[in-house]
Amino acid sequence: MALPISDQAKWWGLSTLVFLLVLWLLGDVILPFIVGGAIAYFLDPIADRLERAGLSRVAATALISVAMLLVVVLLVLSVIPTLVSQLTALIDAAPTIFRQLHSFLLDHFPQLSDETSTARQTLLSIGDTIKERGGEVANTLLTSAYGVINAMIFMVVVPVVSFYLLLDWDPMVAKIDSWLPRDHAPTLRRLAREIDEVLAGFVRGQISVCLVLGTFYAVALAAVGLQFGLVVGAIAGAITFIPYVGALIGGALAIGLALFQFWGDWLSIGLVAGIFALGQFLEGNVITPRLVGGSVGLHPLWLLFALSAFGSIFGFVGMLVAVPVAAAIGVLARFGIRQYTNSRLYRGTHLLTPEDET
Repeated sequence: MALPISDQAKWWGLSTLVFLLVLWLLGDVILPFIVGGAIAYFLDPIADRLERAGLSRVAATALISVAMLLVVVLLVLSVIPTLVSQLTALIDAAPTIFRQLHSFLLDHFPQLSDETSTARQTLLSIGDTIKERGGEVANTLLTSAYGVINAMIFMVVVPVVSFYLLLDWDPMVAKIDSWLPRDHAPTLRRLAREIDEVLAGFVRGQISVCLVLGTFYAVALAAVGLQFGLVVGAIAGAITFIPYVGALIGGALAIGLALFQFWGDWLSIGLVAGIFALGQFLEGNVITPRLVGGSVGLHPLWLLFALSAFGSIFGFVGMLVAVPVAAAIGVLARFGIRQYTNSRLYRGTHLLTPEDET
């Protein structure tokens, strides 16, 4: 005999609270395990295909691990040094860029020369904040032994966690399946499949979108001669998964740098703006529809809310789990709506006619 609905709601609610409490208490401690689990989740379909091709699970996992190691080494030897050098140069040039902005604004808006004006005070306060916070952040990154240790632990733990989770993925899924309540197992399996389809379709597709757009922006901006084009392209591509934010930040940064570098050369400035306009057109009409598709059921505003809410409450770890949680809530909400529309609460006690439904 199944538990009453009230008892079921109590236990599922308690499980949710325990999950959120663990997420909040452990925080950065579980970050390597979340990242490692995400990597194993993304690579599991590849391992399954290699198994169907005749390899053992151990051989498939070892082959994938070696391939990923080679990719990381190639990135470290080729792309990352250039990216780091451009990022360092951009940080070094930030004070000069700010002074140029200050001079530009004073030349075109003389009222800012009035030391008592609100606009001037705001501008100066922004500059002081950038200098103070930038120095604090740089000093923390360079001198914090705790941060260095955490980074080393992260780089060591993530590959180990990914390897063992990928190796034992199918047995773990089978074990979790054996723990499901027998009365609800078929429904829970169906919901899990729907969540997996939504999550896989969105995350794997969105990672591809980020890589494609980041490469496009970096190559195109470098081709038109924009300084720090590689950094701007990498930033714009990396945050493309956040709806609207990637395009706004990347476009504003690129056009702002273009105004300083190409001031008076309106063709070059227009080319930089055109690159982002073309990138947004391709993302919305070609890249995202092909790589992500329209059936994943994650509305951009819902995703943006989930990232903001979980990020503010749980920090960076919260942002990592925001997408799978948003996908799960979306699937559960659609399931709840289907249950409601099939219930007597919605349909009433008489048979609905077409006239009733309208």
